[in-house]
Amino acid sequence: MTGHRDEYTCAVVGCGGLGSAITYRLARRLGANVVAFEQFELGHVRGGSQDHSRIIRNSYHHPIYTALTPQTFTAWADVEEESGVQLVFPTGGIVMADAASEQAEMPDVYAAALAEAGLPHERLDTDEIVRRWPQFRFDGDVVGVYEEAMGLVDAAKGNAVHQALAQAHGATILERCNVTALEPTEDGVVVHAGEHTVTAEHVVVAAGAWSDAVLTPLGHRLRLRVTQEQVTYYRTTNLRDFAIGRFPTWVWEGEDLLYGFPVYGEVATKVAIDAGGNDVTADTRTFEADPERERRQQAWLERHLPAALGPILYTKTCLYDMPPDRNFVFDRVPEHPQVLVACGAGHAFKFAALIGRIMSELALDGETSLPIGAFAIDRPAIRDPDFEPNYRI
Repeated sequence: MTGHRDEYTCAVVGCGGLGSAITYRLARRLGANVVAFEQFELGHVRGGSQDHSRIIRNSYHHPIYTALTPQTFTAWADVEEESGVQLVFPTGGIVMADAASEQAEMPDVYAAALAEAGLPHERLDTDEIVRRWPQFRFDGDVVGVYEEAMGLVDAAKGNAVHQALAQAHGATILERCNVTALEPTEDGVVVHAGEHTVTAEHVVVAAGAWSDAVLTPLGHRLRLRVTQEQVTYYRTTNLRDFAIGRFPTWVWEGEDLLYGFPVYGEVATKVAIDAGGNDVTADTRTFEADPERERRQQAWLERHLPAALGPILYTKTCLYDMPPDRNFVFDRVPEHPQVLVACGAGHAFKFAALIGRIMSELALDGETSLPIGAFAIDRPAIRDPDFEPNYRI
């Protein structure tokens, strides 16, 4: 940590996946004129950005995301080049669905978004999926879209690297320092945090599940739904069959949206159900596993991927923070344009390195060249209390 000051050009609230990346990108341009606040210790497990792996991919359900995904890979490569630490591990990846299910169209939706962006992909049927990865077992027709670029990005290492690089550029990071109030002024924002009171021309709020608590006193809310999610590691004995290079990252579009990884981080496979958790708050969440979700994902694995199973090594919980349409928010608070907001909607870690660039450009240049119009803070999903929520992606 560099020496603490009372005045900065930019302040960042939160040092999770997004906040750490934003701090780094700001520090690359501003050096010591950046301060970031983390209410807990760096690397804590109370938010949504811990653990070994997150999916990184071009394939997405809508062109608003495939317009950004290629630059995401470039942004992570830039961080790897500067740090010398590998963070992205290509595995290849497939999105699949039962051809007779209500979700059968989803691989087509992904393929259409990839095609609109001019991104390479393959359509695979049941026979081809099983030929390439005989670990899968299907008793009916399955449709899939395969993307060679898909893989995993190491979340815990990514956060630590962003933080270290930010400090190397001169940023001050204050951990165990809770922001209790933002006080907009004509010239910027007064930030009250623990024993510290600092002023900044711009403040970026990247507080995850705590974002609405920070923004509500400013007269604005993102109407976030916070859920307690979980991932499970299974101690399979079939390690070689699930090694990177022999098995892909995968997504199953069913009644439950399941996803999983090759062996990485632990000597175990990793599987989870997306957005299947109970509503909580950042204060009421627990760290206890939900046995019902463990049961549902185990039943799917027993049917379709039995060799991935073994005794549970552990199940780890995290938080999702989702606006009613489950799309990102990258914008200024309309009433207080010196305050900016970055919300990842429970699926942003793969974009974190790029979000750092986006938010630093919005703060310092007033705009970004990247297409983020769909992620405005004043869109109906956030503005209209009668908007019908949809948290499935």
